[in-house]
Amino acid sequence: MNRLVKETILPAGQTLQLVQGDITAETTDAIVNAANAHLQHGAGVAGAILRQGGLTIQRESDAWVSVHGPVSHAEPAWTSGGNLACRIVIHAVGPVWGEGDEDAKLAAAVGGVLRLAEEFKLASVAFPAISTGIFGFPKERAAGVLFVSLREYLEKPSSLKLARVVVYDAATITAFEKAWHDHFSPEC
Repeated sequence: MNRLVKETILPAGQTLQLVQGDITAETTDAIVNAANAHLQHGAGVAGAILRQGGLTIQRESDAWVSVHGPVSHAEPAWTSGGNLACRIVIHAVGPVWGEGDEDAKLAAAVGGVLRLAEEFKLASVAFPAISTGIFGFPKERAAGVLFVSLREYLEKPSSLKLARVVVYDAATITAFEKAWHDHFSPEC
């Protein structure tokens, strides 16, 4: 079961939450997949989404790439939620650590998800710890980029009322809690 770890209400009334648990169990309008550019969902978050959501997600992903080509950092792909509770899976491609300009690429990936969420008039979306698994982005640094990007977006009126960051393991939740304190403590 997913556990709420931190929550803040931003000035425009939107809620930002940090949750420990399984992103595939989220009931938000959309969940975000930490994808690769070719939308081959084999391991990590992508593998979990495919296992729970079913092969429909992979078929729709293959069709997306066939029509649009590889997915960029700033322009995510999307598919149905398959067997998941969410309506949409937004496939965001984060940077691989060491390829250069990682912070900007991760911010672009988050921004692309938020633009797509607005386009679909979504009220809620759940993000994983994009790029912190096999892509090697340092967890606390990635959390900072994610939180700053979400905070800046959510400080403006939008259809999005709830953004959740859902992380699975203890090491990641520890790093994300540290970043949360750095970005949302009363002194900030």
